[in-house]
Amino acid sequence: MSLNKLIIDTLKPIGIPVALLTYTGTATTYITFFQYNEMGVVFAEDSEQETRHSIQIDVWSKGNYVDVVKQVKKLLKEQGFSRVTAHELYEDDTKIFHKVMQFYYDDQSEINL
Repeated sequence: MSLNKLIIDTLKPIGIPVALLTYTGTATTYITFFQYNEMGVVFAEDSEQETRHSIQIDVWSKGNYVDVVKQVKKLLKEQGFSRVTAHELYEDDTKIFHKVMQFYYDDQSEINL
């Protein structure tokens, strides 16, 4: 399974749109995500055995997004993601609240180098 599909499927139960990079729909609360780093973390015999994917999850909302953020953290943790950092923003131009969360996911399934 691709990492993008894993993220989308994991967050689907929240019941709001989830999109890679950008969202073009009309919902006032939605999630976007992207991978910002990928690196080997476990090596054996000069071969990468495990890859760490650094992912940013962005929750966007015109209203209160606290429950959505809690669900995102819970669901991703259940799938083996680890949260690294988070911060809140307010986008003045669009009047949208924006929660930025960064996670990592260690994966052994794609290593066939």
